[in-house]
Amino acid sequence: MDVRRITPLDGARLQRVRLAALEESPSAFGSTFGAEADRPEAEWADRAAAGADGSERATFFAQFDDELVGLVGGYRDEPSSSIVELVSMWVAPPFRGRGVGSRLVDAVIAWAVGTNATCVSLWVTRGNTPAERLYESKGFVATGEVQPLPSDASHDEVRMTFTLG
Repeated sequence: MDVRRITPLDGARLQRVRLAALEESPSAFGSTFGAEADRPEAEWADRAAAGADGSERATFFAQFDDELVGLVGGYRDEPSSSIVELVSMWVAPPFRGRGVGSRLVDAVIAWAVGTNATCVSLWVTRGNTPAERLYESKGFVATGEVQPLPSDASHDEVRMTFTLG
């Protein structure tokens, strides 16, 4: 299993794995399958290009042989921000519990360190115990902040942060 940063040519692959994630685990994301399924190919290509290089955003795939089995992203709200947001974390069900999620989180943390971030933050759906445990095992701590899940206000999200360095 490999974890790699996407390339500008990965637009179609990004679309496939992101839509699979939204369809399989809708309560884990702030967006919805319906909101993203109709995005044009050019937008997916732009997203791949944006996540492929630089210090403002990064997208990583977990890949087993030729199959994409996981996805995670990191981004800054502002180019000069020292805080990186970890987003879009997903591992395909057959690969859960096998260290894939840990390696994806490590990829975002390494990218954040390499771009001089001081903190990685995320929102996790309350009650998503496996995800909460994964983040805690990596050193993330709950901040006490809670907000409604943007895609489904019947669920809450909990803010977690990890201080670098």
